[in-house]
Amino acid sequence: MYGKAFAPEYRGALGALSVNSSLEEVRETALGQLRRAEESGDPLEAAHAQLAVAESSRRLGLVEEAERAWRAGYRAARAAGHQGAMAWAVWSGGTLARQRGALALARRLLTLAAELAARGDDVVARGYALAGLAETGRIQGDYAAVAELHEQLLAEARRRGEARHTVWALEGIAQIHRNTGAYDKALALFEEAAEIARTADDARGHAWALRGIADVVSLHGRTEEALALLTEAEGICRRMSLAGALAYNRKMRGNVLYRAARYEEARTAYEAALEEFRAMAEPRGTALATLGLVKSRARLGRAPEETAADLDALAGTLRGRGLHHTREMVERARAELLEPVAAGAGAGR
Repeated sequence: MYGKAFAPEYRGALGALSVNSSLEEVRETALGQLRRAEESGDPLEAAHAQLAVAESSRRLGLVEEAERAWRAGYRAARAAGHQGAMAWAVWSGGTLARQRGALALARRLLTLAAELAARGDDVVARGYALAGLAETGRIQGDYAAVAELHEQLLAEARRRGEARHTVWALEGIAQIHRNTGAYDKALALFEEAAEIARTADDARGHAWALRGIADVVSLHGRTEEALALLTEAEGICRRMSLAGALAYNRKMRGNVLYRAARYEEARTAYEAALEEFRAMAEPRGTALATLGLVKSRARLGRAPEETAADLDALAGTLRGRGLHHTREMVERARAELLEPVAAGAGAGR
């Protein structure tokens, strides 16, 4: 069975922080610990503190501060000669790179983090680095390449009884099933993840699982149930100041409303999500919210040639980013919104 969830990225003197601590609290506490570590000349504690600063800043959407913190943390860990701490710093950098859309850099950093963790005999850091690689591939849509790694990491997390990583792996596998059309499998896995997260007191994992459940039940036409789940998840995100999760939750609300043909409400939700994603320089979320906004505007009467120009512009921003699944979504939107118009025009000639 699983014990209470914990946050291994809060290390050293910060190890007492809860996985559910608000990110402002984590950042403030970590900055205080960083000052104390620097005053006492303790590079390892400084590295631990910088890691917490980096991760709380990243999740708050303070990406420039997160970038400075993980690099400073790596330098401090290297000065301390601690490869495990070096691995955690590079893992944070790789995770930030993925969030910022630099997927090739993310893969390089996460691969290096896994190597450092192996040399430093830090099993948990290695697992998180491999999980980061798996998630990067999944975001790109390379499901065949990373499905086995997701399953391997799930088995390892279950064996160790590590609730938070089990929840992450279940949600990742569920997302693959959802994106490949196996909705019943996806729903079962999201529901299992939600239950493990709830009993382990992993609020962040619970919020992401609720979002996944909402997505799948809305595909079955259960709109109000989906919206209620998203409202519950939003409350968790706000309590913990999870800026990225909140933006994705709002984008999903737009998806649910769009599927229910509530296009005006969907447009409002997408506009809010787009503003949030832009504020944190999150290109994948920005692209997804933009796509939802384009589709909503088209359904509300935007001229077909303007919709076509919007989709062309979005496809251009995605070119070279490696977001294969998102590019496929743009092309599906083109077929959904423009081909019927073209066919109708042809029939009228």
